[in-house]
Amino acid sequence: MAAAPPPPLPRLLLLLHLLAAAASASLLLLLLPSSADAARLLAEPDAADALLKLKSGITDGGGELGSWSPGTSPCESQWAGVMCNNNGVHGLQLEAMRLSGTLDLAALKALPGLRTLSFMDNEFAGPMPAVKELAGLRAVFLSGNKFSGVIPADAFAGMSWLKKVVLSNNNFSGPIPASLADVPRLLELQLNDNKFQGKIPDLKQKELTEVNLANNELEGEIPASLKSIKPDMFAGNKKLCGAPLGAKCEAAATPPPSPAPALKAAPRPTSDKAGTSPLSQPEQNDAPASADDGEPAVGSASSYGVLAAFLGTLAIAAVAFVAMRKRRDGTKNFGPAASTKPKVEQQPPPPATKAESTSAASAAAAPAAATAGAGAAGSSRAGGGSTARKADQGRLTFVRDDRGRFFELQDLLKATAEVLGTANLGVCYRATLTSGQSVVVKRFKEMNRVGREDFEEHMRRLGRLSHPNLLPLVAYYYRKEEKLLIHDFAPNRSLANLLHGEGRGLKKAVVHWSLRLKMVKGVARALSYLYDELSMLTVPHGHLKSSNILLDATYEPLLTDYALVPVMNQSHAAQLMVAFKSPERKQFGRSSKKSDVWCLGLLILEIMAGRPATYEMPKAAAGGDDDLASVVGSTPEDKWLATVVDPDLKVADEEDKEEMVKLIRIGMACCEANVDTRWELKTAVDRIEELKAKEHANDDQSFYSSVDGEEERSDVGI
Repeated sequence: MAAAPPPPLPRLLLLLHLLAAAASASLLLLLLPSSADAARLLAEPDAADALLKLKSGITDGGGELGSWSPGTSPCESQWAGVMCNNNGVHGLQLEAMRLSGTLDLAALKALPGLRTLSFMDNEFAGPMPAVKELAGLRAVFLSGNKFSGVIPADAFAGMSWLKKVVLSNNNFSGPIPASLADVPRLLELQLNDNKFQGKIPDLKQKELTEVNLANNELEGEIPASLKSIKPDMFAGNKKLCGAPLGAKCEAAATPPPSPAPALKAAPRPTSDKAGTSPLSQPEQNDAPASADDGEPAVGSASSYGVLAAFLGTLAIAAVAFVAMRKRRDGTKNFGPAASTKPKVEQQPPPPATKAESTSAASAAAAPAAATAGAGAAGSSRAGGGSTARKADQGRLTFVRDDRGRFFELQDLLKATAEVLGTANLGVCYRATLTSGQSVVVKRFKEMNRVGREDFEEHMRRLGRLSHPNLLPLVAYYYRKEEKLLIHDFAPNRSLANLLHGEGRGLKKAVVHWSLRLKMVKGVARALSYLYDELSMLTVPHGHLKSSNILLDATYEPLLTDYALVPVMNQSHAAQLMVAFKSPERKQFGRSSKKSDVWCLGLLILEIMAGRPATYEMPKAAAGGDDDLASVVGSTPEDKWLATVVDPDLKVADEEDKEEMVKLIRIGMACCEANVDTRWELKTAVDRIEELKAKEHANDDQSFYSSVDGEEERSDVGI
C-alpha cells in the first residue's frame, strides 16, 4: 500500500514568505517620495543652512524671522518671506520688516533655484550687496533702504537672466553701473531718488520699457535708446537734456562766435612778461620795452577784440531775432507754415524699412495743409485777409497747464508717422518728433457738431482732467474740415491687442487673473472719475471698448476717446460709437447714464472670456450665438469656469475661482438689457473694488507681474 503524500506545509510557508516580501516592497515604493520631492528633500538641509547664515548677519529687532529656526525646513515649515516651488526655495520676499545689518548674499549660492530677492522698505545700510554672486536671479528689489556709496561698475556683470532692478529711494552715489548696459534681458530699471551722478549709460535692451531715473544728479544728453521714456522719469536732474525732456543740449550749441575775436586779444597773459613774448613785440616797436609800457599795446588789441566781439554778438542776436520771428509767424497757423515750405509737404518719403512709416505731413496733416495753403493764398491776394480767415487756417493749441509746449507745428510736420490703426472715428498715428519723443495723433473728420468756441472750451475741459487711468489730452489742432487730437504715446498698445493678438501677426498673450482684475479696476476707477468730473454729460465716455484702452509700461489701463460725444456729428456717433449701441438706445431712441455701464459690462465679459465683445443687439432668429452676453447668460453659472472663462486663464486656487465668478456676475449685471434693473456705476465700482486676486508665491509670473525667463518673448505670460 502506497504511503500518503506529506502535507504541503513547507510549500505553503514559502508562498506566504513571498507574499510578505512583495507587500513590503510595495509599501516601500508607496512611501518613497517622487524624484522631484526627493531632490527637494535632499536640498532642504543646504537651503536651511544658507538661509540661517544669511540671517546671522541680519538684525531682526521685531522678531520677524522667528520662524527661521535650526532643525526645521524652510518650505515645509513655511519660513517667513521664503517662497518655494517644487525645486525648493525660489524667492525671498522680506519686505517692510524693519530689518537691518549686513546682507551676506554669498551664502545664498547654495540655492540654485533662487530667482527673486526683495528686501524693500527696511533699514539696511552700507554698500550695495554683491548680487552678481547669484547669476541666476531674475529680479532684485532693494528700494526704500539706506544703502549708500558708489556701486561698482561690474556690479551686474554676468547676470544674463536679470530682468528687474529696483534700487530707488536709497543714497547711492557715483555713476550708474556700466554693467547694466550688458544685461540682455533687462525689462525694468528703477534708480530714482538717489544721488547718482554723471551720464546715463546707453541702455539698448529692446525689451526695456520701464525706466525711472528721476531725482538724481545726472547730467548730459539722454541716450537715444531711452527717447520713448516719459519725461517724468528724468525729472529732478537739472543738468539732463535730450529728446524726452525736449531740452536741447548746450553741447550742440558750442561756444558762440564771439570768443573767436577774443583769441586775437590772447597776448594779455604774455604782457606780464615785459614784452618777451614774440606775439607782443610787433605791436611794441615804437614803445619802451617795460612791463608798464606793455599795457597800452594789450589794451589796444583788447579794444579791437571787444569791438569785434560786440559786432559778432550783435549779428548773432539779429539772426536769432529773425529766426524767432519766422518761427512765431510759422506757428501762428497751419496754412502759412505749410505753404512756405512746400518741399516738406510734397517731397516723396525716403525709402522706408517699415511699410507703415511715412511722413507725418503726408499722413496726418497733408489734407489740412493743402486747404490751409489755399486759404493763405486767397488771403494774400485779398491784401492780407481778415482775422476770421486767418483763424480758419487752424492752429496747434496745448491744453495742459502741467505740460509745456514741447513741440511746434513744424515739428509735427517733420515727424515720421506710423499708422497705428484705422478706427471707426478716425485714423491714429504714432508721430516720432525730431527730438525723439513720440506722441499719438488721431485725425477726425466727423467732428463738426459745435462751433469753434464751444469746441475749444470742451477741449480745455478735457485738458483739465487728470487720472492715472486716463490717457491725457496734450494738444489739439482745429480746422473746420478736420481736427487732430494729440495724446501721449502708450508703449504696450491696446487691451484688444493683448487679449486677442490683433494686427501685425501679434500673438495672443497669456494674461493672468491678477492682471485682468487690475485692468478691470483701473477702467472702473477712470470711468467713475469721468462720471464725477463730467456729470453734465449723459454719456461721459461714449466709446468704451478694448481697442480704446491703451496700456502703459506696467500694463496699467489708459482710457482714450472719452467724452467726445458733445463734439461728434450725431449721425456719425449714432452709427459708430458703442454707447449708442446700448439696448435703451435701440428701444427708446436715446442714451442714458447707464449706457457706459452697459459697455463696462461687455468689457468685463470680454476680459474674462478672452473673446471680442459684440455691441450689436442679437437677432432672435440667430439665437445670439455671437453675442457674448447671450452666451454667458445661457450658460449655467456652475459651468462658467469650464466653458466661459478664457482657456488660457488657468487658476487652481478655489478663492481665485470664486472671485472670477463674482466678476462675471458683475459683468452680467452691468450689461443687463433692462436699463431699470441694470446696476448703477457706483454699485458696479464698489463691487469690483471688493474683489481680490491671491498672490501665488510659486508662480514666477505672478511675482511683481514678471515674465518667466525660460519663455520666448513671442509667447509672453503676463
